Amino acid sequence: MEILLIRHGESEGDILQVHEGRADLLLTEHGRRQAKEMAKVVKEKFMPEVIWSSTLKRARETAEILSKETGIAVIEDEKLREFNNGVLAGLPYAEAKVRYPEPEGGRKPHEPIEEGESELEFRFRAQTVFSKILTESSGRKRIAIVSHGGMISNLLRTFLNLPVLSDTYFPTGDTGIHLLRLNGSQKVIMFMNDCGHLPKVDSEQLAAQN
Repeated sequence: MEILLIRHGESEGDILQVHEGRADLLLTEHGRRQAKEMAKVVKEKFMPEVIWSSTLKRARETAEILSKETGIAVIEDEKLREFNNGVLAGLPYAEAKVRYPEPEGGRKPHEPIEEGESELEFRFRAQTVFSKILTESSGRKRIAIVSHGGMISNLLRTFLNLPVLSDTYFPTGDTGIHLLRLNGSQKVIMFMNDCGHLPKVDSEQLAAQN
């Protein structure tokens, strides 16, 4: 089985410079163009048999654009949502630093942010949903998972059996694509964070601004 991990396109949170997480913001027009270019590449080179998606708007809309391009149905799962950042969701960065400063030395992995979840709970959620998706996708040749940067990083840690408290991070750009392969007990990373479809969208935006 091959597994595509795809991050959503540019969202309103990127423009507003706020803590996103569970803030349920839409894609920008630029983000929609990014998603359309990503969908063309996926259809041409990595056609999936099923698309799984987070239920947050920015991911769901990205998945719907991919679904429209490929004709493949979307299965939504709320466990694919981004880190539950509780009281920080939707707050501007500067305001958040004043109202909810991090504890001295940082927040411990078992300590949830106020009204949110801990890093340990987030990792366990990622492992749980990944196990569920692989089980329910048994027999498929290729699947796509559309989610968020933090969740994708945790899904990659899960895939690689990295420790729960791993300090290894996997950044993903807007509509970035990772391709994983399961061949029996063998796990292969084919490529990571492919954003090769974005230069066309970025050049179009620059031309429109000029």
